Amino acid sequence: MEGFTAQQATALTHCTAHQLRYWDKVALVEPSLQSTGGRPGRRRLYSFRDLVALRVVKSLLDNGMSVQRVRRAWDYLRRTAELDGHLAEVKLVTDGQTIFRVAHDEDELLDALREGQLAFFVAINEIAESVEEDVTRFELDRERFLDMLRRVQDDVISEAEAG
Repeated sequence: MEGFTAQQATALTHCTAHQLRYWDKVALVEPSLQSTGGRPGRRRLYSFRDLVALRVVKSLLDNGMSVQRVRRAWDYLRRTAELDGHLAEVKLVTDGQTIFRVAHDEDELLDALREGQLAFFVAINEIAESVEEDVTRFELDRERFLDMLRRVQDDVISEAEAG
């Protein structure tokens, strides 16, 4: 059985040994290859996926999220990742209060603390592109209108001079 020991996991994830023990005890992130099962002398073995989970959890906690919020979000993410495919493809956004999962098409944010409830999402770059297109169309329409007015004016002047 190949895996990463707790000592290797601490080095690779920048988590403390205490964090690993605590998160295992409270079932936040448990080593999937081998757990101690509460027995002394048995070492924890973490998979690569566990290391990713440890780093994600640590990152969320370091950014001000509570353990309870991280647990709820992590449980949701694990469940949805099993349905959607790979957890490594998941993108998260946090404001320090909640954790959002970016939907696959990147047009939606799902609130991971509210079991995937759709959150308000504004893609400013798309709005800016739309405004730019509208401005371009407006300027083209204005130029066409001014050209038409110039032609009418020229026609009126020509008729006045001829008449």
